[in-house]
Amino acid sequence: MTNEEKQKKKILIAEDDPVSLHLLNNFLVKWDYDVTVATDGTQALRILERDDTPRLVVLDWMMPGTDGIQICKQIRERRDKPYVYILLLTARSQRTDLLQGLAFGADDYLTKPFDAQELRARLHVGERILSLEDELRFRATHDTLTGAPSRGVALEAMNREHARQAREKSSFGVILADLDHFKHINDTYGHMCGDAVLKEAARRIIGCARPYDTVGRYGGEEFLTVVVSADESISLALAERMRVAIESRPFATEFGELHITASFGAAASTSASPTDCKTLLQLADEALYRAKGKGRNRSESTVPPEPLALVDSVL
Repeated sequence: MTNEEKQKKKILIAEDDPVSLHLLNNFLVKWDYDVTVATDGTQALRILERDDTPRLVVLDWMMPGTDGIQICKQIRERRDKPYVYILLLTARSQRTDLLQGLAFGADDYLTKPFDAQELRARLHVGERILSLEDELRFRATHDTLTGAPSRGVALEAMNREHARQAREKSSFGVILADLDHFKHINDTYGHMCGDAVLKEAARRIIGCARPYDTVGRYGGEEFLTVVVSADESISLALAERMRVAIESRPFATEFGELHITASFGAAASTSASPTDCKTLLQLADEALYRAKGKGRNRSESTVPPEPLALVDSVL
């Protein structure tokens, strides 16, 4: 089973009744779920705040601490975590009660005493919905051709680092990369070949970045990398590593192996000299332009201002 499949099989049971909890746990373990248990609402909320929280939840309506309805409401108010599918388990059978549960954010409900096969069928529905939600989220946040994060995701990462800099006096860098003579590739070999080159270039650039950096397709044949906790020298060193990764091996295409190069421009916003995001991108773009002007297949960073020339005054 892959890590992704294991994540999808994680489930949280929030139930204070020992008999119901025992039955639920036995069934879910038998069906190969990775079960996490909470015996009151407060404990369930703590678990749901974790980064590795299960995204499939069987939630009892009436529990000590915080009841299931309030948990549903709090989960739906947050926007910074992936979607959680909530199956509300309740002894209530009045239509108004069930509608209230759905109105507060439950995705489905099951009345006690529950039927095991009905529970399993409803959980399978939840898994399908989570799978679809993941696919839609990926399409919304990633470039469909290269699989790299989208321009919006990269810009959001840059804004996030800028906000963190204001709080923590940290530094961060950006790198703009542009494939050299890419129009010539499209014109000579066609766009299918160009697409293959873009995919491989994205793979190599992403492979050089650290897990906590963000590499996004900025547009056309350009890529933007947001480098966390980095000054200009670190950003330039990473840009050079990416440049070498592009140049070092030919790109395999249906027309044979092609030698591809790229040019890079790096800039940084440091705690000593903070820079707004718009200016930082402009500085990286200017560095990229210098790399192109100096013959391409280069990595350049911000050029410090030239010192004022000393002029002898004649009185």
